Amino acid sequence: MTIDLGQGTGPLRGVRVVELAGIGPGPHACMILADLGADVIRVDRPGGQALTGGPHDLLNRGRPSVALDLKHPEAVATVLDLVAGADVLVEGLRPGTTERLGLGPDDCLARNPRLVYGRMTGWGQTGPLARTAGHDLGYVAIAGALFGQGQDKARPHFPTNLIGDFGGGSTYLVIGILAALLESRLSGQGQVVDAAIVDGTAHLNAMATGLLAGGLLREERAANLLDGGTPFYDLYETADGGHLAVGALEPQFYDALVAGLGVADTAPDRNDPAHHPELRRVIGDAVRGRTQAEWVEVFAGTDACVAPVLPMTEAFVHPHLVARETFVERDGTIQPAPAPRFSRTPPSLTTPPPSRAGAQTREALTAWGIADVERLVASGAAVQADG
Repeated sequence: MTIDLGQGTGPLRGVRVVELAGIGPGPHACMILADLGADVIRVDRPGGQALTGGPHDLLNRGRPSVALDLKHPEAVATVLDLVAGADVLVEGLRPGTTERLGLGPDDCLARNPRLVYGRMTGWGQTGPLARTAGHDLGYVAIAGALFGQGQDKARPHFPTNLIGDFGGGSTYLVIGILAALLESRLSGQGQVVDAAIVDGTAHLNAMATGLLAGGLLREERAANLLDGGTPFYDLYETADGGHLAVGALEPQFYDALVAGLGVADTAPDRNDPAHHPELRRVIGDAVRGRTQAEWVEVFAGTDACVAPVLPMTEAFVHPHLVARETFVERDGTIQPAPAPRFSRTPPSLTTPPPSRAGAQTREALTAWGIADVERLVASGAAVQADG
């Protein structure tokens, strides 16, 4: 049976990517590349990765999975054959691992001098922590981004793994890959992209770093303009236990806020920090007087910068996101549509996540021009998953 491996319609159509499967930010980066039209082939270990896989693992969408046992010399040779026809390789293994396998930058660039070799790690390829284990929480902790998170004076709170893995990690890996691809088209030479979550997270935090240098940031939670330190940029509980996100920073937006809340005549001067505790109480008391849905109706069409705090299931059906088709249903799963958008080469979703690692081994290797795939399967170098 022939399986549709998909072909993207976005601006990266024609770009070929070899992904040495990992977890977290590496797959997310390759999802982005596939969403934007790149032809990505995911090289899994037989049996797949821990904590990942299956038809609902959206980070694996848009590309086939082939299972190769990289302890087998023929499997390594097969990856190098894939690399020879690729534009990009992405790997997220611990530093030194691909070198030991014979798939390091020198090995791959020898086969394809124009290759962009993207490396995704937490600590980076160098430095005293480079070869130690880690996860998002530790990376954002030492990068200075975790300390100020949350409105609890006593302890920081972390927003799952959005800041590190996906903000400072996969996003910066994709930026690096695209920049290196552009340069490669001009120079004819490839290079290595060392994307480290600690580096990207520090770069994400550039505005706060500048404010600190200028004496405009206090290293204290809920003490600054954008961290809940001001009562007009904070979260407030509604009568039904929901919450409103209030972001009325500019004076004209603040005027719309207090008018909508009905406290324009009683709210103290917002420009005097001494009045902020009382202003917070006034806003909080007003918000607790109605349900979240009632406040949504009150502020509809205004510039008060008030929004309901929605769980994902409600975000799926928010009228604005429905109108923009921010979420789409594919193969019975609601999922985010490709982003960003393009006027001439719009991206589209292609294949769903593979049901199992190695589900398309035969078809994908054949499509990429690998000879005698049946011999590879028979030798154990490649594994075709059942089902």
